[in-house]
Formats: sequence, C-alpha cells, structure tokens
Amino acid sequence: MILEPLDPGPDHALPGELLTEVTEVYAANREFFALSGDFPDPDAITDAQVAVALADELAVPGAEVLLARVGGRLVGLAVTLAHHPEATERDDPDPWIGLLMITADRQRQGLGRELATAVEDRFRADGRTGVRLAVLDTNPEALAFWRALGYVELDRRPDLRKGRPCRVLRKPLTR
Repeated sequence: MILEPLDPGPDHALPGELLTEVTEVYAANREFFALSGDFPDPDAITDAQVAVALADELAVPGAEVLLARVGGRLVGLAVTLAHHPEATERDDPDPWIGLLMITADRQRQGLGRELATAVEDRFRADGRTGVRLAVLDTNPEALAFWRALGYVELDRRPDLRKGRPCRVLRKPLTR
C-alpha cells in the first residue's frame, strides 16, 4: 500500500479524475454514511458534496487527508489531525484519526488494518506516543475493528460536528 497526502493545491480544487476516485470511496461506504448522517442521501453521494467535505476536513489546522493506493488504484483514505481541535496539547497530546475508509469491494482483506498501521507508523516516526479516535456508538463493527487493533476506550462523549454519541479510543504507540 502506498500512502500519498492529498494536496488540493492553492485554489483548493481537486482535479476532476482524483475527485471522482475519492467520491467512489465515499459512495462505496454507504452503510457508514447512513449511520453518520454526514450526507443527505448516502445512496447518492456526489463529487460536489465530497469536495465540500474534504475542504471542511482540510480547513482544520493540522489536518491531513491520506490516500491509500494498491496497484495504482485508490482503495481507501484516512483523515488525520495533529491534535484534537478543542483540546490543548497538555490535555490531549495525541494526534487523532478522524476517518478511515476502505472501498467496500476491498474490505475484509486486511487493507483497513494495513492503512491504520501505516497511519500509526507516520505518527510514530514523528515521535508521537499515542493516537486517538472516536467511534459512533451506532457503529459496533467499527468499534470491534479498532479494539482488535489494540485501541482501548477512554471516554464517551458527543462528537464535535453533530453531537452524536461516541466512544473515544486510544492506542499507545510504542517503538
């Protein structure tokens, strides 16, 4: 798997072909977006909606979108944050994984684990000692996935954007 940071350029517009690829990853995760409510119709996610979602993600200081490719094909993506947007570094020194998706036709092949490990390795290389994320309470499959990767529940609280009940998980990053 090759990770490449998404660089929307100075005008923040993605080339059409790349935006179409990313939209296909979003659209392939219909079940997640039905749970999250992030798009008005999870059966009809459009390029324009994904462009806005990506711009919103990248507007957060320290945010990065990483594209995951296998054999040149986009198979997933991860959104990371250098720090939680509402926490001080003293209160929460860890980076966060804001979103991790694998296209539906490539799920259950180990690519989610591989992408998560690659993201953790990037943080580890930056000297980070842990990573956090939040899982919607309504998403037991995601909770099981992250727990299987060694993440442990720290807290339960609503998410920032929509106030949805979430579980905050953390994994220590050992060398």
